[in-house]
Amino acid sequence: MIGLDTNVVVRYLTLDDPSQFAVARRIMRSLSPDAPGYISLVVVVELVWVLRVAYHFDRKGIANVIAGLLQSNELVIEDSQLVSQALRIFQASHADFTDCLIERCGHAAECEYTVTFDKGAAAGAGMRLLT
Repeated sequence: MIGLDTNVVVRYLTLDDPSQFAVARRIMRSLSPDAPGYISLVVVVELVWVLRVAYHFDRKGIANVIAGLLQSNELVIEDSQLVSQALRIFQASHADFTDCLIERCGHAAECEYTVTFDKGAAAGAGMRLLT
């Protein structure tokens, strides 16, 4: 297994730099179920941010990318069950994906609840709003 940094995944998905895309594609094509690539939660969060801010992906596009990562047999996603749960909440709400993931991580850590000042995170991701 090899770890994949956010920039490798971004280059592969966006094809925005031809020379780096070629290298990223070579790495991604070398992966297999027996020798997968590892994507950490940090990479998932950074990837969502980059796709949203720099590449203007909409919610559906972001959801499709995350779903594709989760479905890949050539990738191991850190805490994939939490990422999958966050994706379901994200798709059913107006909350940001990252807020959904933060709430799910807190839940998995057996937090009673997760607090926030973000009204959107409280309403959509199930966090408790601080006032």
